Amino acid sequence: MTFADITPDLRANMPDLRGRLTANEQLAPFTWFRVGGPAQTFFQPTDEDDLSYFLSMLPLDLPVLVVGLGSNLIVRDGGVPGVVIRLGGKAFSDIVVAEGHRLRVGAAVPDRFVARRAAELGIGGLAFLSGIPGAIGGALRMNAGAHGGEMKDVLIEARGVERSGEFIVLNNEGMGFSYRHSSAAKDMIFTQALLQGVAGDKQAILSEMDQIAAAREAAQPIREKTGGSTFKNPAGQKAWKLIDSAGCRGLVVGDAQVSEMHCNFLINRGKATAADIENLGEEVRRRVRETSGEDLEWEIKRVGVA
Repeated sequence: MTFADITPDLRANMPDLRGRLTANEQLAPFTWFRVGGPAQTFFQPTDEDDLSYFLSMLPLDLPVLVVGLGSNLIVRDGGVPGVVIRLGGKAFSDIVVAEGHRLRVGAAVPDRFVARRAAELGIGGLAFLSGIPGAIGGALRMNAGAHGGEMKDVLIEARGVERSGEFIVLNNEGMGFSYRHSSAAKDMIFTQALLQGVAGDKQAILSEMDQIAAAREAAQPIREKTGGSTFKNPAGQKAWKLIDSAGCRGLVVGDAQVSEMHCNFLINRGKATAADIENLGEEVRRRVRETSGEDLEWEIKRVGVA
């Protein structure tokens, strides 16, 4: 499937645009599942100012989606109409040391890179980020967490750009964090975060990160084409236990499978479509409702048209 090419009109109305703007860019290579159709328009801004300019000039009737490292995402097979924005390059990938064991981090920096840099500097309290797939922008959006820590524990402030092109800064309280959720405006595009660490010992922090890596390797199918944890844990329950009790471990739809190692992970065995993966997830939800009465909520974001 391909969409109508609207990039010539966009470029004509944005003479000062500096970033890369392309039509019908395939999105599968940008997701961990390696599935999905194209973006009608794909934009990679040069820096914050370029992003702000683009958004301020973009027609309001065009929907906008931001894609990071694609670790928590299913792009449907029909692709994504409107505009898909992906942050990258030095402007969104810097890690700058600030006073008081703080780091100012670009939204495109992988979480594990932040943990590694903090360890090298002897900054503790951020090692948990090494166990979270994805980048800082996504971690802000969903209050990502693992191994006893989450973003709400370490965020001082987040900076971003609104749909109007205006810059905005939110403090921790303003982010409205809850379990795997932020109440920040859905159309805000995060560009950087200021994170608070504590004084720590480099070798002790690296050892903690090694333990996190070993635990992930032993318990999660991290070498497969997967999107991370599929469903949120219901209050007082573990999603994987509900899925296992419903007899879904190893369940297959098309070429998508519930992981045998950790059944809150779905896997593309090689030739799965986005529909295979989403249909498998819905079948898991159906069986869990039938056996336990629990209604599992998707943690993985699903976007685009079928």
